This record gives sequence, C-alpha cells and structure tokens, in this order.
Amino acid sequence: MRLSARARAMSPSPTMAIDAKTKQMMAEGIDVVNFSVGEPDFDTPDHIKQAGIKAINEGQTKYTPAAGTLALRKAICEKLRKDNGLEYKPEQIVVSNGAKQSLYNAFQVLLDPGDEVILQAPYWVSYPEMVKLAGGVPVVVNTDESTGFKMTPAMIKAKLTPRTRAINLNSPSNPTGAVYTRKELEAIANFAVEQDLMIVTDEMYEKLIYGGVEHVSIASFSPEVKARTITVNGMSKAYAMTGWRMGYTASETIYAKAMSDLQSQSTSGPSSISQVAAIQALVGTQEPVEMMRKEFDRRRAHMLERINRIPGWVCKVPPEGAFYLFPNVSGVFGKTIRGKLIGNSDDLGAVILEEARAAVVPGSGFGAPEYIRFSYATSMERIDEGLNRIEALMREAQ
Repeated sequence: MRLSARARAMSPSPTMAIDAKTKQMMAEGIDVVNFSVGEPDFDTPDHIKQAGIKAINEGQTKYTPAAGTLALRKAICEKLRKDNGLEYKPEQIVVSNGAKQSLYNAFQVLLDPGDEVILQAPYWVSYPEMVKLAGGVPVVVNTDESTGFKMTPAMIKAKLTPRTRAINLNSPSNPTGAVYTRKELEAIANFAVEQDLMIVTDEMYEKLIYGGVEHVSIASFSPEVKARTITVNGMSKAYAMTGWRMGYTASETIYAKAMSDLQSQSTSGPSSISQVAAIQALVGTQEPVEMMRKEFDRRRAHMLERINRIPGWVCKVPPEGAFYLFPNVSGVFGKTIRGKLIGNSDDLGAVILEEARAAVVPGSGFGAPEYIRFSYATSMERIDEGLNRIEALMREAQ
C-alpha cells in the first residue's frame, strides 16, 4: 500500500497542530494560556446567530448553487462596492467553505504543473502547501523588519522566471500584521500588469486595522489590475464566524466559473444556513465589528509593550492589522532554559509550552524561523497571565 506523491509531499498545518495539542492539554486539566489560536475570542454577534437559527426553523437547509445563493452573492457585491470601490456582478462571486477553500480553488484553476507563485515570507502557513497541491512551485521573497515585512517590485523582479504565474498578497498580514500602503500596492499592481502576472490577494483581516491605517484592495486601481486579480475574503475574522465556514472570491467571470465548476465537483455549495447568517453579517449592524476592533487594538498596544520587555525578544515593527504579534526571539538562541538548549523557535515554542504552560506558534511554519507568533485574540487577563509566565521563564535563560 502507498500514498500518492501529492499526499506524501504535503505538510500538516502547524498552527492547527499546536492548537490541537494545546486543547488536549487543557482537556487533561492543565491550565494553558493559548496564544496560538487564529480566531477571535468573541462570540458571533447575536443578530447573525439569530439569522442562522431562523434559517433552520424556516427549513432553509437544502443544497444551494455551487457558487452560493444569489442573495448572498448580491450582498457581497454590495459590500465590495461600498467598502472597496469594486464593481462585480453576482456571477463573478464564488462563496466557499471558508476563505481557505477560496484560496485553494484559486490556485487550482490558475496553476499548471511547474507554474511558480511569488510568496513573501513570513507567509501564512497554508500558502506554500496550497500552491504545491495545485502542482505549482512556491517561490519565496524573504522580508523582515528592515522592509516592514513587505516586498517591493524590485524584490519580486529578482525572483521572476519564465514560469512565474502569480503574485500572492496578504494585507493585513498573518502573521506579521503588516498592511501595505496605497502607494506600495499601486507599485506592485503596475508591475503585475507590466509582467503579465496574476494577483491572488487575501484580504481576510481588512476590517481589523489600527492607528488610522487605510486598507486598500489592489483590484481597485484600474480595470487592467482588476482583470488579473482574484480577491479573497470572508466572514471568519471580522464577524467572529470561524466555525460558520464562509469565504468568497471576486474575480473575472472566466476564473469565477472555473472555481464554481471545481467546487461543484468537490464540496458542492457551502452551508445554506451559514449563507443566510452571512447575509445578515454584511447588511446588519457593524457595531460589533468596531467593538472587537477597538478591544484588539487595546490588547495590541499592551502586549507590544510587555513583549518588548522580555530579555532577548524584540518586536520592532508594530502590527497595523489582524490580531497577531510576531517578535524576533533570536536573542535567546544558543542559551539554555531549564536544561534545554534553545537552537531555534521550535525549541523555544516547545519549552514555553512545557515549562510556562503557554502556547505560541514557532516562526518556522511561516518561513521565518527567528520569530514566534502570538495571537492577542484572548482576554487581557489571560494575556497578562501568559506573559507573566513567559517573562519569568525567559529570565532563567543562561
């Protein structure tokens, strides 16, 4: 018996693996402060939940079109027009089982074997695997504090080959919280047009931005840019709807039809109940979103100050979006903590979990082994409890 080469080459998501281990420890009665989770700690707003309950009670529990209901796709079109300055028709929208499937669909319909996709590191852990699953080759542009965790056209150009098919963007970024400015995105957009490249842009965290920073959709610059862009978004982060599994793409009809056809042969349409709830998320009050954003901002500032006090750690680039901090922890590499030599962020993550009972995600999974990721999607009380434990442990480093 054997697995396919595709299955043998695939790596599991490190963030999901750490979250699963953390939850197992918690189930065993161990008090673990979980900084690894990539979902809001807030409940789904009540008006959205009530819409889902109403859908069940009214029997809206049957199959929907593979690309999603017309009502939801119309609501998404209106959202894109109002929030992002983008004009789309319902047939250009494909609703999927979370933005992860939306991204997977995009790479599946864009890539032939050997096609290359430009990714910036640090990257969200699933991007390289999705590209590889589509037969593509991830080509990494390394960024760090000196570049603001952003890439430029010159950095992209250095990685171009005749097989380059697309540029992948993520703004605001998971894991760094970096947000590209209008000028930075316009430069990349113009470069993509000049080089005849596609753009896959993940804008899942667009509503969670801080300090007056502006979110800009790259597809909004011109018809030429829009024609070569697949915009990915969803309800999970802004509306605390991670378990509802609601993501979507907006693109030219040729790509939308291909993604809809692909979805019809794989998962079929997304949950009918979740789609009704998603409409209410988009058209209903946005006050809960702003409440969450303000609380995340408060935690962000507090956590940033505390992390920069930990010996050997530094977070030079404050996150402008999402709900993560991504400190450089290489200052403790080569040191020993409670008899354990810290050679990299994996070693550090393991000792923090075992000795401080706090869960973080090593940067190796993000293509940035000198860093670790903290989520501040947990209460201020738990943030302080976890950081107290970690800081005390780090002061033992020798």
